[in-house]
Amino acid sequence: MPQKNLQPFSLVLSKSRVERTGGHFGEPFGSRPENRGRRYEPVTTDLFERFARGDLDAFETVFRQSHREVYGWIVRIVRDPSVAEDLTMETFDRIYRARVRFDPARPFGAWARRIATHVAIDHLKALRREVALPLPVATPARKDPAWEREVRDAVAGAFRSLPATLQAAATLALIEERPYEEIAEALGTSTSAVKSRIFRAVRILRRKLERLGIEP
Repeated sequence: MPQKNLQPFSLVLSKSRVERTGGHFGEPFGSRPENRGRRYEPVTTDLFERFARGDLDAFETVFRQSHREVYGWIVRIVRDPSVAEDLTMETFDRIYRARVRFDPARPFGAWARRIATHVAIDHLKALRREVALPLPVATPARKDPAWEREVRDAVAGAFRSLPATLQAAATLALIEERPYEEIAEALGTSTSAVKSRIFRAVRILRRKLERLGIEP
C-alpha cells in the first residue's frame, strides 16, 4: 500500500484507541450505548462499494465503525489484549489491500472476521514456535498454592503448544463458547470440520497433560 494512502488510516489510529468490546459483527457501531450520539456515515452498500474501489474516506468510516468488533474477535482467539490491538491494525491493513476481492453485496462483518481469524492464527503459529514444552509436574503431599500455579502454567503451556488451527477452534468453542456455525464461517470451513478440530485438540491436550503427570 503506497505510503500516501496510509495517512487517513494513521489519523484514525492516532485519534482512537482500540478497546475491547462484547459487540458482534453486523451490529451497527452507533447502535451500542457507548457510541450513541456519535455521527458516522450510515453503513450502506454504497459505502462498501466506495471502499472496494479504494475510496480512503470510505475506508476510514469502515474502520471507525468496525475496528472494535474486529478487536473483540481477535482477543477471543489470542487471549492477549495488547497483542490483539496490534493484530487489529494488521487485519485492517490486510482488509484494505484485499478490498478489490470484497463483494459489497455480501456482509462485510463475515468477510472481515475471516481475515481477522487468519491474522490471529498466523500469530499463534509464530508464538507456538517459541513455546517451550512444560516439564512434568510432581504432585505434593498436601494442597500447595505454588503447585496449583505450576499446574495452571503447565496446562496453559500445553494448550499453547497445540497446532494453531486446533488452538483457535478449541478456544472459540470451549472457552468463548461461540456457535460452531460462526467458528466455521470464520475459519472458512464446515461445522463438521470444526467439531473434528475440537475433538483432535482435546485428544492431543489430554495426552500432553498425561505425560506431564496431570490428570485431565
